[in-house]
Amino acid sequence: MTDLGGFHDHVARVDLSDGSVNYESVDDEDAKKYIGARGLGVKYVFEKGPEVDPLGPDNLLAFMNGPLTGTQVTMSGRIAVCTKSPLTGTVTDSHHGGWSGARLKWAGFDGLLFEGQADEPVYAYVEDGEVELRDASHLWGKGIHETRDTIEAELDGEYGKNLSVMAIGPAGENEVRYACIVNEDDRASGRGGTGCVMGNKNLKAVVVEASTDMQRPEDQETFREGHKQAMQLIQDSDVTAPNEGGLSMYGTNVLMNVTEEMDGLPTKNGRYSSTGSMAEAEGVDIDSERVSGETVRENILVDEPTCHSCPVACKKEVEIQTVHKGEEMNVRMESFEFESAYALGPNSGHTNLDDSVLMVDRCNDLGMDTIDAGNTMAMAMEMTEDGKFDDIGDGIDWGDSEAMVEMLDRIAHREDELADHLAEGPNYLEDEFDAGENSLAVKGQTMAAYDPRCMKGMAIGYATSNRGACHLRGYTPAAEILGIPEQVDPHEAEGKGELCATFQNLHAISDSFDICKFNAFAEGIEEYVLQYNGMTGLDVTEEELMEAGERVYNLERYYNNLAGFDGDDDDLPGRFVEGHEDAIPAQGGSEGELAELDLLKDEYYDVRGWVDGVVPDEKLAELGIDIGPGTGVSSGDSQAPADD
Repeated sequence: MTDLGGFHDHVARVDLSDGSVNYESVDDEDAKKYIGARGLGVKYVFEKGPEVDPLGPDNLLAFMNGPLTGTQVTMSGRIAVCTKSPLTGTVTDSHHGGWSGARLKWAGFDGLLFEGQADEPVYAYVEDGEVELRDASHLWGKGIHETRDTIEAELDGEYGKNLSVMAIGPAGENEVRYACIVNEDDRASGRGGTGCVMGNKNLKAVVVEASTDMQRPEDQETFREGHKQAMQLIQDSDVTAPNEGGLSMYGTNVLMNVTEEMDGLPTKNGRYSSTGSMAEAEGVDIDSERVSGETVRENILVDEPTCHSCPVACKKEVEIQTVHKGEEMNVRMESFEFESAYALGPNSGHTNLDDSVLMVDRCNDLGMDTIDAGNTMAMAMEMTEDGKFDDIGDGIDWGDSEAMVEMLDRIAHREDELADHLAEGPNYLEDEFDAGENSLAVKGQTMAAYDPRCMKGMAIGYATSNRGACHLRGYTPAAEILGIPEQVDPHEAEGKGELCATFQNLHAISDSFDICKFNAFAEGIEEYVLQYNGMTGLDVTEEELMEAGERVYNLERYYNNLAGFDGDDDDLPGRFVEGHEDAIPAQGGSEGELAELDLLKDEYYDVRGWVDGVVPDEKLAELGIDIGPGTGVSSGDSQAPADD
């Protein structure tokens, strides 16, 4: 058990196969070594074994908060969902904001661990330190919006006051590999197929009813000092300043025009590094400004909701009147994010604002990751062009945004042969249709809206992300675009291995707290230490906390090594890589640039102390990781586990 501040020392282990619920304490040593949320969740997943079938009853689905979740700490409304991914085969953690993480903490829990498979659909009802499984047969088949409304009508709770619902839609029920979990505020645990695992377990929703009940810091003075410093930095930042900073004014989509201008916006399945380059090369009418944060604010913004304890309010609620298939539609939804706008827009060859908004709304209701949905359709467009779907007599054309809207529903319900193929994700398409050259995936998950030819930190970040291609494992664009903590040349490869590893360790800390990464645009390790120590009553140093972040990242990599991954899997799509026969150099301001992947990996592995992407046993011992058999690799022995 643990008596650290910020913990309830209360975790529910729910066996969906027999309907039993047991309660357990949090191991004190684990709480100190792995912090909470992401770190502790991955530790629980690891204990089930790295060889577990992601879509089998033994796979664990962990809903975890951290010691700072639901407190006065700014941006502390996050929750982590950890499991083995059915999309990548790696360990994954996927986070969402809003209020559900805070409410789970206020309901008396540090985490919910779901294992087994229910015979019939159920949902978990959480209140006052207890979990009850309830029948969800009447909810099965419903979209997420209708599911939430139905549950609210059946209970005494009310959204925005004391009720949160984290649910899956038809995509999760039908085990689309990139299905996600969405809460009542359209905030998604989007990546890695967490919704697919939930659907496989016949778990329709997790419902939390709780009023505000913030935990008090163990060391009030230290916490107060850290909180004061953090608030001042957030208010002074050009990025986060409430009602002034770019993130507060335009949301994440403030980056659309910025990445376009530096020719770092992958377009048309990454063939181009900006919409301007595509327009010039192909003579087409495409312009990323139409789907930018500035355009949204000027034309379709209707509200600016926020998450628990967040003064920034980056979420931008939008409303459009549009026509689809001859039918007039009103769409109001939250929120039109940068990554969603990119994947469902420029990377798919169009910049139709109304259709992009409609697609994000459909993904939210169907319960499907917007990044992988958009990028998988872009991959399918290129495969259609290459004739790879000729045998099934179907396909999807570049920039056909109306067809994309329909395709989302087809994928979520696996309505036909093409949709069924696309629902399986990039790895399956690569193997089934010999389409490796058409994929923008790393380890089976597709990349985000930062071109690795332009931003070399993101090149190594995509390649070495433990959950597959991801910008949020180590957000180097903070330095490469925003100059935080200092400006670095995005085109320069040297030094990016160390920069990436530092950001990866730092974000492993914030994900384990669990607080929003956007606070890192203002706060640093000093503020993290003060608030963490103040809340828990510990007295860790900056070095010790950074080591904890390194420990979490290495635990994940160690899990993946035991699951069969090594340095060969730290790769990038060939079109971005220097020396690759199918490489496509960047255009415009990044003209001629390619990712020097070998150089980047050598530097990164040296910083990490890894051997060909494998954590050597000396590193495990150094970090105090004492679970599992070890990798059998030492720094003096380059042999890595076989991919069997």
